[in-house]
Amino acid sequence: MMIYSTSLQDLPSTDVLVVGSGSAGATAAITAARLGVATSLVERYGFMGGISTQVLDTFYGFFTPGVHPRKVVGGVPDSVIEELFKRNAAIYRPNTYGAGQGITYDPETLKVVWEHLARQAGVRLYYHALVVDVLSEGAEIRGVVIASKTGLYRLSAKVVIDASGDADVAARMGVPFESSRDGPIQSLTTTFKMINVDVARAKSVKKSELHAKMQQAEQLGYDLPRKEGSVHITPLPGVMATNMTRVRDVDPLDLTQLTLAEIEGRRQSLEYARFLIEQIPGYENAALGGFSIQIGIRESRRIFGEYRLTRADVLSARKFDDAIAQCGAPIEEHHAGQDTRWEYLPEGETYHIPYRCLLPQKAEQLLVAGRCLSADHDAHASVRSMGQCMAMGQAAGTAAALAVALNCQLREVPISKLQSTLRQTGAVLD
Repeated sequence: MMIYSTSLQDLPSTDVLVVGSGSAGATAAITAARLGVATSLVERYGFMGGISTQVLDTFYGFFTPGVHPRKVVGGVPDSVIEELFKRNAAIYRPNTYGAGQGITYDPETLKVVWEHLARQAGVRLYYHALVVDVLSEGAEIRGVVIASKTGLYRLSAKVVIDASGDADVAARMGVPFESSRDGPIQSLTTTFKMINVDVARAKSVKKSELHAKMQQAEQLGYDLPRKEGSVHITPLPGVMATNMTRVRDVDPLDLTQLTLAEIEGRRQSLEYARFLIEQIPGYENAALGGFSIQIGIRESRRIFGEYRLTRADVLSARKFDDAIAQCGAPIEEHHAGQDTRWEYLPEGETYHIPYRCLLPQKAEQLLVAGRCLSADHDAHASVRSMGQCMAMGQAAGTAAALAVALNCQLREVPISKLQSTLRQTGAVLD
C-alpha cells in the first residue's frame, strides 16, 4: 500500500464492494444486494453503465447467432431489458451484422434503469470516485482506497469484485495479466449518432452496398481507416447509431496514447459522418448528433485466473463442470486492418464460462467480472459481449454473496450451491 501525505477518511465498511459499474459491475452489485448482503459500488463517472451507457447502444450475446437463435442470458439482465421496454426505450434488432440478434436501447434511459435497479436492491453508490490503491493483508484484499473531490477514503470490504474493465484492482494486488505489451489487442472505436436521418431510406441501404461504397472511399476523397462497420436504427425517431471508426495500435493503459486515441476517434467520426451525409441515401439532411462519452476500449488487461478460456474452448463449444454462464457469440476481432475477423461456433452451439476464469491467481477474496476475465486473445474476442459481461457479473455477485453468507473463501464456495442459486435467480447455464 502507498504512503499517503493526506490522512485517509473512512467510509462505511461493506460486505461486497464492486469497482466499476459497467454491464458486469452493475449486474454484480444488483445481484449481491438482492441476495441480502451489504453492497457498495464505486464508479468514476457520475452515472452507471460503463460502456453500455458511455459508448454502445446494443446488448449482444443474449441470443446465439444462426438460423435458430436461442436465449442464453437471463436473470438480473432480464430485469434490465424489461425496464427498458417498459419505458419504450428498447427494440429487438435482427442479426444484421453477424453477432446475432441484438437489443438496441436508448443509453440515456439505461442510465436511469441501472440506477433504479441498484437503488431498489439497496446498493450504496459512490460516484465520481476513482480507486487509486488497495487495502490488503498478504494476498487477501481487504478493501480499496478511493480518491474524490474531498480527498482520499478507505472503503473496507469482505469481498471485492473488480469490474473495472481494465483489471485495475487485480493489477494492484499483483495478479498476473496480459496486455498490449505482450501482444496485439483489439482496436478502439469512438461511436457517434446521426440525427435528422430519413430512417426509411437509410434502412433500405443494404450492408453490402454500404461496405462497397466504403471500399471506394479513398477514390472519393475520404479517409476511412475501416472499410466496413455498422450503422443501425435506434428507438429514437430520426436517429441512427454507428460502430465504424477504428483507432489502431493503441495501448489503452498508456496516458499519452489514450489521450491521442480520444482525439483521433473524434476526428475519424467527423470524417465518417461526412461520408454518410454525402454518399449514403437517407443522410442528405442529417447531422452528427454526438460522440460516445469516451472512446470504446475492447481489450486491455486480461488476468490469469485459475483457468484460462482459450480459442479451442470457444470453437469446440466446450462445457465445464464449474459453468457460471454460457456464450454462443462468434470470435469478433477488430484487428488493425480494414475489416473484422469473424469465426463462428458450430450452428446453435454455446460454450461454458467457468467460475475459475473469475478467480484471479495470487489473490484471495477478489473476483473479476467482465472483459478483464481470464481468457486468451481470441477467446476474449467472443466472450466480451455485454450479455456475457452481465452474466459474469451476476455470477460474481452471487459467489460474493454466498462467500459472505457461508463465511468462507471465494475458492471454497460450493459450485453446486453457486449454480443452483444462479438458476433460481433466472440464469441460463445449459
